[in-house]
Amino acid sequence: MKPISVFDAHCDTISRCYYLHEGLRCNTGDLSLEKTERFARYCQFFALWTTKEYADGDGCTMEEAYHTLLGCFRTQMACNSDKIIQCRTAQDVEQAHRCGKAAAFLTVEGAELLGCDPARLDQAAIDGVTAINLTWNYANALSGSSKERPERGLSTVGRDFVRKMEDLHILVDVSHLSEAGFWDVAEIASRPFIASHSNAKSVWNHTRNLTNEQITAIIENQGVIGLNFYEGFVGGSRDLDMVRAHLDRILELGGAGNVALGGDWDGCDLIGDLPAIDSLPRLYEHLLLRGYEETVVQNLFYNNLMRVVR
Repeated sequence: MKPISVFDAHCDTISRCYYLHEGLRCNTGDLSLEKTERFARYCQFFALWTTKEYADGDGCTMEEAYHTLLGCFRTQMACNSDKIIQCRTAQDVEQAHRCGKAAAFLTVEGAELLGCDPARLDQAAIDGVTAINLTWNYANALSGSSKERPERGLSTVGRDFVRKMEDLHILVDVSHLSEAGFWDVAEIASRPFIASHSNAKSVWNHTRNLTNEQITAIIENQGVIGLNFYEGFVGGSRDLDMVRAHLDRILELGGAGNVALGGDWDGCDLIGDLPAIDSLPRLYEHLLLRGYEETVVQNLFYNNLMRVVR
């Protein structure tokens, strides 16, 4: 099979590099530049993520941890500048590819890393942050999460935070957000929003997955849903056929132009058929062998996510 193009919406590789003192070029995790060299074109959302416990262990606040992890991201970009470059727009991506390089987009998983403060978003935009998950597993000052205080929607500051993100053209990411918070975002959003790493709840009933109504709302908003390969969210037989079931549900709801990859690399226990990012050609071939049009697969693997960064 010829090399494929890949644009993936979520990994925790930068945090793994920081905490395990490894590098992006070669490491023991799910994602490395050595693994992604097999792709014709490669783009990745790299999340800055930590927990309160990890931050406390480092003797710092969550806001200080943001700067530490940002420093790690910048170090990895500098050390691997022959292979990858930070991008902010699709035009940047095209330039990177012309130079034979991969494209890295910076994201933040959990707004507590920014103090849940709308005033900090200006600097995040300067830093090149492309997308922000309003919550991780914690409820925070912006909203409840899918795991903690799920009945809580956006607070007043949460609504201000979303509006400021949109003003700065930072993508609102609703993965991990409470369902109440999701619907508040859907109500006030004036730009496409994304669920970077979430699956279909009607296929596997997990609190982190999206209902049919939520998927439809993202589609109607011209957003994107990234398929997650964590075995707990895939569920069932935890194999490529089960991933395909989540894809089929999104396609059935009209999401051929709204579904992408959101592997959750280096953040969880992945399904056995997709143990690392260099196994993605298995999924590509699996879909073609089962009769999916190649344009649908190409859009899933690359084009749909590219649309929302233009």
